[in-house]
Amino acid sequence: MNVKSHLTTLTALTLSTAIGLASLPATAALPLAVAGQSIPSLAPILEQVTPAVVNISVSGTKVSQQRIPEAFRYFFGPEGHGSQQQRRPFQGLGSGVIIDAEQGYILTNNHVIADADEIKVMLKDGHEYEAKLVGADKSSDIALLQIKAENLTAIKFADSDKLRVGDFTIAIGNPFGLGQTVTSGIVSALGRTGLQLENLENFIQTDAAINSGNSGGALLNLRGELIGINTAILGPNGGNVGIGFAIPANMANNLVQQIIEHGEVRRGVLGVSGQELTPDLAKAFDIDIQYGAFINQVTPNSAAAEAGLIAGDIIVSVNNNNIRSFSELRARIGTLGPDKQITLGVVRDGTEKRVTATLKPADNKLANASNLHPGLAGTALATADNNQGVLIAKVEPRSIAAASGLEEGDIIIGVNKDKVKNLAQLRELLTEEKATLALNIKRGNQHLFLVLR
Repeated sequence: MNVKSHLTTLTALTLSTAIGLASLPATAALPLAVAGQSIPSLAPILEQVTPAVVNISVSGTKVSQQRIPEAFRYFFGPEGHGSQQQRRPFQGLGSGVIIDAEQGYILTNNHVIADADEIKVMLKDGHEYEAKLVGADKSSDIALLQIKAENLTAIKFADSDKLRVGDFTIAIGNPFGLGQTVTSGIVSALGRTGLQLENLENFIQTDAAINSGNSGGALLNLRGELIGINTAILGPNGGNVGIGFAIPANMANNLVQQIIEHGEVRRGVLGVSGQELTPDLAKAFDIDIQYGAFINQVTPNSAAAEAGLIAGDIIVSVNNNNIRSFSELRARIGTLGPDKQITLGVVRDGTEKRVTATLKPADNKLANASNLHPGLAGTALATADNNQGVLIAKVEPRSIAAASGLEEGDIIIGVNKDKVKNLAQLRELLTEEKATLALNIKRGNQHLFLVLR
């Protein structure tokens, strides 16, 4: 039975007894050439790039629901619904990639650091640093960390849109907590969707061996450039069978730049709904193509409507990159920010043409605040109108945020002595502070302070 799973496990692989390694006999170095022919090796590339791949360890607490025996439900009242919340400690391991040596930015998966109260990064040379969460995007499983360190090594981004099936790949990560490990393979497939691992899927598939703990690690080309972030595997019991998936570098880089600029991911919206192009649809419309995103409906006044798209159109490319499915279209558009201008290849009445669209901002700009501060768990936040603070757009009943006294409609206008104008500013202040925080709240015509611990 095939099982889909993320790579990070919440418990490290442990050994009940120490393993003593016998000293190995000295061996002669391999020659640089045999019969005048050089011996191919990845070692020169790896010597340059492996310092940019880090091990990540996290710890924290997760809120879980515990079933209450029927005999004791009375004591928890009618609102208990037969369960109560428990906070349980956890630890986890994963990998990350340094993408900016000067700023100390590290790219990893959101599921590696989700719910973590403490994030530590270990470099290849053994130095360990406490990391700050700059921002994350659950829908695409991307997170950006930052450490304060000198003389870091960063990996350059490749243009992942130029990948071809059969290109060689190198995977570097921290499987099962063993330490940095390198494997190699090829690009097995591109544009993988429908795996139901993430909300936005457009994966690179590779047969390079990756396992639990490789999450957030690097997938490289033979030039040592980043082509993807390893994120998931498909196999029995979570083990490697040569089917691994990585988030394309271009997709990850688009999201990271938004997090750096805004403190959050801001999605652009095309304004279409649709489905995969099936053979039956192709036959019904008498067209000779077998791939693309079939448009069922165009939202009025949307970017698609303004670009002249209509129901029945088939989108076959975005910015000259082929689109094989509606899921792939959704993933590509969902990782671009608002106001981005894109060129779409559209088939209408059997004829392909090019149209230009400018993506519009998403109406829903809510951000889940669970990884900003424990006291905000259970809220959804959005920048208030005219940058006048951060709106508490939603508070889950019986959540930690509700217990802290936060209410839907509250506007956070300050943290301790600092004023807050928008969500990005709040995110920066909260990730810098680990001690008790006093939120300056505007509630209707009242002003009050709520203390988060």
